[in-house]
Formats: sequence, C-alpha cells, structure tokens
Amino acid sequence: MSTLTVTDAIDQALAEEMRRDDRVMMFGEGVATKRHALRAEFGPERVRNTPLAEGVIAGTAAGAAAMGLRPVVDLLFAPFLTLAMDGIVNSAGKLRYLSGGQFEFPLVVMAMSGAGWGVGAQHNHNLEAMFVHAPGLKVVMPSNAADFKGLLKSAIRDDNPVLFFTDLALAFAPGEVPDGEHVVPLGQAAVVRPGDDVTLVSYAKTVGTCVQAAEALAKLGVSAEVIDLRTLKPLDTATVLRSVRKTGRLIVVHEASGLCGVAAEVAALASEQAFDALKAPVMRITGPDAPAPASWPLEQAGVPQADAVRDAALRLVGAPALA
Repeated sequence: MSTLTVTDAIDQALAEEMRRDDRVMMFGEGVATKRHALRAEFGPERVRNTPLAEGVIAGTAAGAAAMGLRPVVDLLFAPFLTLAMDGIVNSAGKLRYLSGGQFEFPLVVMAMSGAGWGVGAQHNHNLEAMFVHAPGLKVVMPSNAADFKGLLKSAIRDDNPVLFFTDLALAFAPGEVPDGEHVVPLGQAAVVRPGDDVTLVSYAKTVGTCVQAAEALAKLGVSAEVIDLRTLKPLDTATVLRSVRKTGRLIVVHEASGLCGVAAEVAALASEQAFDALKAPVMRITGPDAPAPASWPLEQAGVPQADAVRDAALRLVGAPALA
C-alpha cells in the first residue's frame, strides 16, 4: 500500500495504462502543462495540450476512438462539457449502436465537479445526471484515491465512452492505494460501512458525509449502512436493493440537484423493487436547484452536511432529531 492523493492516483493510473497499451493517449486543456511526468515519458505525440475548444476536443476524441486509439481527454470543469455535448452524446454515445456494433468508442472524458473551491457557477455544476440519461455512455464518480486509480484503469480499458468525474474537494485528499495492478470493475458499488437500521447511499465526497453521519448515529444506538455507488451508470442495483431489504430504510445523498437526479433513480428503484421491505418513506438529501455561488460559505450551505443526514436517519427510525 502507498499513500497517494487523488491527483497522484489518477496520474499513476494514466501512466500504467499508457505503458500497458500504446494506443492510449491523452490530450485536453492544460494536460501537458499539468502532467510533466507523463509528457516527459510518453512525449508530445501521446500527451498534448489543446486549444480551449471543448467541442473540437470531444469530436477529435470520438474520431480517434473510432480509428482504434484509446483517448483520454481532460475538459477541466464539468460545465465546459456542455460545449462538447455533440461529440460526447450524439457521436460517441450513439455511433456504436448505429453501426450495429461494427465500431467501438473507447474514450474517457475527464472533468472536475462539485463545491469546495468557490470557483463560481460557470466552473461548478454537478452535471453527472445529464450523462447518466444519455444512451451509450458510462458515468463514474469515485470517492477515494484507491477507487480513482482502479476505476480510471477500468474506464480506459472499456470499449465504450466513459465520463469520469473528479469531485474538486477530493483532488488532494490522501488515501491508501494498493501497489501494483489495481483495477476496480465498473458497475460495482462498495459497502463502505455495514449496518442494520438504515441505508445511506451516496457517491463522491458526500460518501464521507454519510460516513460521518453513520459514526454519529452509532453513538446514538442507530446502525447505518453506507454504500458508495462509485459508478452511476451502470448502476449496481443489486447491492442497493440487498441493503434496503436488510435495513428497511433508505436515504440517498448527493450534492447535485435532486430534480431528476441520481437520488431520484435510486429512490424509484427501492420503491419499485423493495417496497415490501420499506419501513419508512425513502428520503433524499441533495443540493438545491440553483447555480453554485462563488462565496465559499454560501457554497457550503447548499452541500449536504452530516448533521442533516444524521437527523434524517433519526426521523426514519422514530427517534427525535438532535437540536
């Protein structure tokens, strides 16, 4: 085991995959400037900066993938993805289907998302649900350094386009990462903390929020199970349903808006396939349907907090919420 930041774990995964497969290349906004070691090892043909032209980057990636390369592109901030929707959604996401499986589109699109740096609404917008809704795409949003490495390696090896989101607040968070080959399958959630009374489902940095809430609940005699989805599409429905059937209570937590979000999908899943096991209504704790402010305190006011998750769980089990 080695202790790495999320950023270092990403760089390690990229380097290992580029050594393993000479079809893997990386380009995007500031890629060669930020990743000096990759540029030095693999040269400008495989690691290169691009103009700030997201539509061109995405279209080039889709074309490169169709021709047999395995591009990884970095579009920096998630809101910039809106400028690349045609290449990602309308081309990469659909052309494998439209070709009857004759073409593959093995590309990874990286972007940073979420609150924590006060970068304002045009640089901070959780858009993951948009891409979950787009046919042909896979969507990954890890919560810790080990999963960032393992899931990125799986994403690069996948023959479909994968959106790979980094929560800004996690970029320099340290964590234990297994040495050597470490691959985490796409579509497999993790039970971060087992429990019997209530299920807390989340992803990205709000997994840590749920763990904090579970620790507080344990001191009050409530046992909370915490599930990290890790991959939003494909969604590990079996792990979620297994937990809900055990606890009978479900709270879904994420920073993105609750309107038509991932939490709504998980809530519907529980209601449709585990209704007989539910002992209380399903609850969602999400961010607001509003642009993110540039003010750090205001930004944090819209992010789900551990106390809110704790109090919601107490209500579900019939205990009074704390003041």
